[in-house]
Amino acid sequence: MSAHESMEHAEHAEHASGENKKIALLIAVIALCLALSETLGKGAQTESISKNVEASNLWAFFQAKSIRRTAVQTAAEQGKLNLATTTDEAARAALQKQIDDWQKTAARYRSEPETGEGSEQLSERAKHAEHERDEATAKYHHFELASAAFQIAIVLASATIITGILALAWVSGLVTLAGIVMTALGLFQPHLLHLH
Repeated sequence: MSAHESMEHAEHAEHASGENKKIALLIAVIALCLALSETLGKGAQTESISKNVEASNLWAFFQAKSIRRTAVQTAAEQGKLNLATTTDEAARAALQKQIDDWQKTAARYRSEPETGEGSEQLSERAKHAEHERDEATAKYHHFELASAAFQIAIVLASATIITGILALAWVSGLVTLAGIVMTALGLFQPHLLHLH
């Protein structure tokens, strides 16, 4: 090997080493993006599960309140029927007081704004929890797609080092940009694309 050939070989190796460093830096940046999207995705998934449990609990509470209200209303209606057949004034007064109490209780079971535990308030709270669950689920789907894009980008960038085909690095960069867009959509506009 001549001196000229040795210098060309050294220049080529130095150029390849410089390109590999750039690709390694690209992989590091993509890995950072992957870590971010995975963390955001896990948080959104946890939020979705939490809000789903909350909504289920609130709907169960709503059903219990509705059943109680129905039972109390039925007792009040039965009391009204009994009132019509009762002739003893003391018994009528006691039965009327009981009917009034049942009706107040039924009204409280229907709406109790001070505690937020009337069936109307429970229904609104459950719907709100469902909305938050749906929001978190939409975010989760975006972050999952972003993570997949980042993983593919890392594979493509790694293949660039092995094959020396620079076009793979460019494709990796484009896939990374797609992942960044999906992450941004997950953060700011999770319902813009319907992914599920």
